[in-house]
Amino acid sequence: MTNTTRSHESQTPPPFLEFENVTVFTERKKILDSISMTIQAGENVAILGPNGSGKSSLIKTITREYHPAFQKEGYTCRIWGKDRWNVFDLRSHLGIVSSDLQQAFAREMSGREVILSGFFSSVGLFNHDVTPAMVERTEEIAAFLEIPHLLDRLMTGISSGEARRLLIGRALVHDPEVLILDEPTNSLDLHALHTFRGTLRKVASTGTAIIMVTHTLSDIIPEISRVIMIRNGGVYRDGPKEAVLTDQQIGELFSVPAKIREEGGYYYVAGY
Repeated sequence: MTNTTRSHESQTPPPFLEFENVTVFTERKKILDSISMTIQAGENVAILGPNGSGKSSLIKTITREYHPAFQKEGYTCRIWGKDRWNVFDLRSHLGIVSSDLQQAFAREMSGREVILSGFFSSVGLFNHDVTPAMVERTEEIAAFLEIPHLLDRLMTGISSGEARRLLIGRALVHDPEVLILDEPTNSLDLHALHTFRGTLRKVASTGTAIIMVTHTLSDIIPEISRVIMIRNGGVYRDGPKEAVLTDQQIGELFSVPAKIREEGGYYYVAGY
């Protein structure tokens, strides 16, 4: 085999996300207020903040469910260097897991159908043309996530943790560059949380970037090195995990006394 070096391979890829002065309204209510941040391609980041702070709205702005308001002074809203995207093209580059999505899949549907539906960005399979390659890829993802035993189970007959792992399979089946997780551990018990963490760490080891949206410090796996704090629709703090997850800053973010403890690369909060 002859090795050839393409010129673009030596170029620095554009950032995954470039937001500058991004403000979003819904029903005349400001939900994001002059958000500015840059997330590099391949970077693992946690978006941390209390409920109602604007975290999920930020994700919906990334996926183009929400759109920035016009600003006289201008704004930047780029994904991988592009201002404009066909929404379906954009979402083909992203894998998304959320509690809302899990509720949508709470129906008589097999785990295999759940993962396969990721090829079509649908909730289940209808008249979609499922190819042998898609079936093979589904089996590969299930093996990688150690869930082949769930492929023939119905979503209505498995635990929340098992359903969440199937949704990760759905999100990964089309090889996205970025996996976005919106409050992914809601409703998980301790055993399911332990398993889920291991799954995410395995995904991170493959080079898939992870954007973790959460209000829970212990969701932040060791592979996430940067934390962006969101409060009242704006960026409150942004920096390396060890510099941001401090007693004072967590206490101020959540308006409670806080004592932060680090153990094995995970951070926990007590004192409230």
